[in-house]
Amino acid sequence: MSKIKSNIPSKGLKGLIENLTSDITSGFIVFLLALPLSLGIAKASEFPPLMGLITAIIGGIVVSFFSGSQLTIKGPAAGLIVIVVGAVNEFGGGEIGWHLALGAIFVASIIQILFGVFKLGKLVDFFPLSTVHGMLAAIGIIIIVKQIPVLLDINPMLTKGKSILELITLLPSFFQHLDPKASLIGFISLLIMLCWNQVNIPYFSKIPAPLVVLFIAIPAEIMLDFNHTEPTYALVHIGNLVDSVHLNISFDGIKQIGVFSKFVVMFALVGSLESLLTVKAIDMMDPYKRKSNTNKDLIAIGIGNCISAIFGGLPMISEVARSSANVNNGAKTRWANFFHGIFILLFVLFATHWIELIPNTALAAMLISVGIKLAHPKEFVHIFQIGKDQLAIFIVTIMFTLFEDLLVGIAAGIILNTCIHIYHGAPINSLFKAPATVSFNDNNYFIEIEAAAIFSNFLGLKSRLEAIPKQMHITIDFSKTKLVDHSVIDNIMQFQKEYTKEGGDVKIIGLENHRSLSKHPLSTKIAKK
Repeated sequence: MSKIKSNIPSKGLKGLIENLTSDITSGFIVFLLALPLSLGIAKASEFPPLMGLITAIIGGIVVSFFSGSQLTIKGPAAGLIVIVVGAVNEFGGGEIGWHLALGAIFVASIIQILFGVFKLGKLVDFFPLSTVHGMLAAIGIIIIVKQIPVLLDINPMLTKGKSILELITLLPSFFQHLDPKASLIGFISLLIMLCWNQVNIPYFSKIPAPLVVLFIAIPAEIMLDFNHTEPTYALVHIGNLVDSVHLNISFDGIKQIGVFSKFVVMFALVGSLESLLTVKAIDMMDPYKRKSNTNKDLIAIGIGNCISAIFGGLPMISEVARSSANVNNGAKTRWANFFHGIFILLFVLFATHWIELIPNTALAAMLISVGIKLAHPKEFVHIFQIGKDQLAIFIVTIMFTLFEDLLVGIAAGIILNTCIHIYHGAPINSLFKAPATVSFNDNNYFIEIEAAAIFSNFLGLKSRLEAIPKQMHITIDFSKTKLVDHSVIDNIMQFQKEYTKEGGDVKIIGLENHRSLSKHPLSTKIAKK
């Protein structure tokens, strides 16, 4: 066993004492990253900016004690902006829309808790990977389009209620009427966000890009005297924490049962999906190779969202950018998440004046950089390399999400994927069940899969794999399958990697009897005729 794995950090109060320096240091760095992002996410979601900070405070201070993962950071996420702003607008917009959206968030958070209680964390593996990536790319495009007018310091009244298509057609007009001073700060901030990771200067390169943006944007705003030369919407206004923390939730939105139900499903489904994907990704980054309890983490997120919704906050998830920064800065336990919440609380209590010096164009730049990461051209190229079938699913998911909504986009991607599988010979009776035979002899397990192994029936196969004791010799035979899709190939490879790290052995056979839809090793495999 490796040294790093044998020295797994302690949990609870013992872990707090043992890892105080590393966790408090990482928590402080993550706080510097989370502060501006939480403000920007709240503002982009048409929530009061302070509510983004309240969400992060609850995600850190409260959720840390229930979390099922050691290194994830809980807080508002850019990936949920699209749903939140949609809920606010469909419930009437403004303060009324905000209060009614909170009711849907609260009910969705109860569903998240139930997901965890009934151990449905594994449902993340039901969704085809290309659909998930398409959903995230569509969210990125929407964030970019909606934040460009903010980057240009356009009057928000000119964009209010506009669809994505309408905003795209108005972009030339927005550039013609940009505010030179505010936009300059925005463009410089965007350049920093996109290029700072290329800086290779000792000490400086370790400073988070959002903090560099604040170091430049706030002094520039003071020099240019935004308070007297720019309209009020050019700066962040958050108000007083004590005055803002009270019961803001309203359940009157349930009278619009169709709208209410739609957003409850979207908050519960997309929020849980994003959170589980983050937990899975951070587990792979954990130097101690700890495996998170996804069901416990869903319960923790649900509890946090209940409290957040009551007081007016945004829905929170395990957020990937802040969680990655947490790992990279040496966090050892969940106390790092706790400290990040403490630092935000202290800053809100004693440094509100500094927060209100942040130009909104700088916050828009941060969010646009997030959108670019989600919808980067490299993502399109990567999906195309896996296969044209996956690219079709990816693009269909994006288009339906942009022109309809997230639920329709996800459904469209799943339906297209299913149709492609049937076209390539997957038996209809195998769509939700993969006939698999498991046999064993001493330490040797043999799993023979028939018909088709596809995203929609993988959960059954996964439960069979997870039931096998550790440190066994496993052979997975695909020679009798007519189709093995990209999602299953990817998940099987991940299983092989993780099981091997724990001392076992996984051998995959039978795929040589299949042809691949592309040269990529993770492409869909179809049985040769």
